[in-house]
Amino acid sequence: MRTATVLTALSLTASSLAAQAASQLSQNARRFVSVDSPVVALEHVRVIDGTGAAPKEDQTIVIRDKRIVSVGPSAGANVPADAKRMDLSGHTVIPGLVGLHNHTYYTTSNRGSQASFTAPMLYLASGVTTIRTTGSYSPYHEVNLKRNIEKGFAVGPRMHITGPYITGETGGSQMHSVLTPADARRVVAYWASEGATWLKFYTTVSREVMKATADEAHKRGMKVTGHLCSVSFREAVAAGIDNLEHGLFANTDYDPEKKPDQCPPGAGGRLEQVDLSSDAVQATFREMNAKKIPMTSTLSVYELFVANRPPIEQRVLDAMSTEVRNEYLTSRARLAEPGASGITPAMFKKAQEYELRFVRSGGLLGAGVDPTGNGGALPGFGDQRNFELLVESGFTPLEVVTIMSANGAKILGMEKELGTVQPGKLADLVVINGNPVATPADIRKVVTVFKDGVGYDSPRMIEATKGLVGIR
Repeated sequence: MRTATVLTALSLTASSLAAQAASQLSQNARRFVSVDSPVVALEHVRVIDGTGAAPKEDQTIVIRDKRIVSVGPSAGANVPADAKRMDLSGHTVIPGLVGLHNHTYYTTSNRGSQASFTAPMLYLASGVTTIRTTGSYSPYHEVNLKRNIEKGFAVGPRMHITGPYITGETGGSQMHSVLTPADARRVVAYWASEGATWLKFYTTVSREVMKATADEAHKRGMKVTGHLCSVSFREAVAAGIDNLEHGLFANTDYDPEKKPDQCPPGAGGRLEQVDLSSDAVQATFREMNAKKIPMTSTLSVYELFVANRPPIEQRVLDAMSTEVRNEYLTSRARLAEPGASGITPAMFKKAQEYELRFVRSGGLLGAGVDPTGNGGALPGFGDQRNFELLVESGFTPLEVVTIMSANGAKILGMEKELGTVQPGKLADLVVINGNPVATPADIRKVVTVFKDGVGYDSPRMIEATKGLVGIR
């Protein structure tokens, strides 16, 4: 790796860790801060630390200058005299969630909009303290949003920027058609210089372009992921991809009609026939695991295409603008009509089992919301729904906390700084009024979210977004 490339990669890593003390936030951002002391003691909390360890009851977490100083039993805890002490009996603390497929734009069946206000607010309010945007319709919106959050002008999660979608001949108006290796190298060089740290392939890319993109990205300290179809998971692993999105829903390894570099028509309709015990599935997992290629679960967006799912939440409807709410409810109702096309319950269950089997094979799974589709999976709220869906898939709540925090940090190369509740880590913490191990739905009861040791008022941020999703 060239010296300039190394320096670029190091500067991007440092940028992703940039933080502001509460006193340095703008007046607009400070209105959402509820805890601004440089020294804080969270006392009498239940701690789920993200390592997979059993919950620890009646713990005290001490935060000083953005980092966790100590975690241990409240009895005998050494609480500094200058600490702001918070009695959180009955509450649970988990690590800040890491969203690996968390766009800052939003769609319904009828519209797409850049959500540079509501998306970062809802992510942070829901406990998502770090995101990877994983495909952008407007990369400069995200570059500027990241900068504004780091400078304290805006409230939101730590951001890892993905450049524009890289696709083939059938690219949409907001995607970049890349047809040759030379074009691929040029696109990578440009977006590396603009601050992107990831790139994302979309459906119709060729293997040749994928390999050239991955090779050039790796030279520049970047990584690549993809929502695939024309290239299967095993082919992508061979081409040098670093992450694979959407699990079974986007894998054509098992499609008998698959041809090289082509997305087979009607591929989704044949997925329900895949035998998860087959040698073909095991081969995919073996090859991914041999090269340590993780997979991203996005169950909450695919659930939207299963009739009468997910349960309607009033907070979701309240966050939407009037037109967006009508669009979503209309699309949802159509899916329940006789003869409607969508994802069958059996197919959805098979996709859930695919992810469980991947992890049981030794695979590394992360998660993200992907706030697209018909609009029912909102930023942040959809991440919380992922928690419930992964539990429904057969993972324990403790495993899901690890998937959504520590695993995400590891996939982003941030595991030394983020992802677990341990001394020395950045104080990215989620305070929940309840116990999501005993009651997974309690994941919604977020009270305070600490990012870099600054506590943000979750209900206040949610209130500020009401009626604005789809507008801002």
